[in-house]
Amino acid sequence: MLPVILALLLTQSGNPRQQGVPIGTGKTLAKVTLSAPTGGWTVDRMMRVEGTLSDTSIDPVVVSINGDRYLMRTYNGRFSRKFPAASGKNIVTVMATNQAGTARAQVTTYAQIPPVPLKAILTSDTEGVYTDLHVYEPTDTSVTKEADGPRLYGSKMAHVYWADTASPSGGTFFLNEQGGDFDQPAYGPYLYIHRAPPKGVYLIATNYWPSGDKAHTVATLNVALFEGTPGEVRRMVRIPLATPGTTRVLAWVNIFGDNLAEVYVPSQDPAPKGPTWPTNLEEAASAVSSGGSGDEGGYEGEGEYGGEGDSYEGGD
Repeated sequence: MLPVILALLLTQSGNPRQQGVPIGTGKTLAKVTLSAPTGGWTVDRMMRVEGTLSDTSIDPVVVSINGDRYLMRTYNGRFSRKFPAASGKNIVTVMATNQAGTARAQVTTYAQIPPVPLKAILTSDTEGVYTDLHVYEPTDTSVTKEADGPRLYGSKMAHVYWADTASPSGGTFFLNEQGGDFDQPAYGPYLYIHRAPPKGVYLIATNYWPSGDKAHTVATLNVALFEGTPGEVRRMVRIPLATPGTTRVLAWVNIFGDNLAEVYVPSQDPAPKGPTWPTNLEEAASAVSSGGSGDEGGYEGEGEYGGEGDSYEGGD
């Protein structure tokens, strides 16, 4: 009996693990004030989201830009970060939750900029963890033609991630910047955009490293194709991660050119059969995956996703 009592006391005295996004301790509904964007029109490709909270205990705030969800750290009731703007309408909503409920502020701004054909956003729901974004880009030698169809060689793809953000083809990788710190384990977001993606197959993955005694987290990937055009398409993948060092493939994107592309989320979509898809995607995915077990989603990126269809044509 004594060991049981001691175990209970130790459990109760320890710090509880974080489960989900924390809320503020204030008991009066917070006021959210947005100082940027201010609305109207802009020609800037980057859009700053900035403001203040009346309840300084709220950390983080939830930011939605055209439906893409971000978690942004606050510092003494202030928040600020730049995000890639979408061509045309940008609906920015900031939500702050405490014991009294959720307050929000919203502004709409219009960006006169070229459309973004490919954007990937990776966030997590837990502070103190790294859910690093890894993007593998096609190269001239990453796919070969074989008798049974194209074959993909992951080792010949261009690996773009936090330690090597230089994209040979011109993509842009944004580190997880929070309060001027670019190496803080937190909610993200990690961002990758390509304004002129070359044809070929892209692989999008995440690598999980918790900091200290943290519970599992849920990683959320949002992919947008041809953003800001009539043919805009969005897909979402949510996957639980628990094992340190786990790498999971979340999605494949095949850019065909001429505003045509296809997204493949393994275990959610039928395996692609088109003539431009490599026949060894599972083998290539396994080569970059590591750790974990089936209940974390495997290489397949199991979980929820949003979106319609799997073959898309962008607008003009």
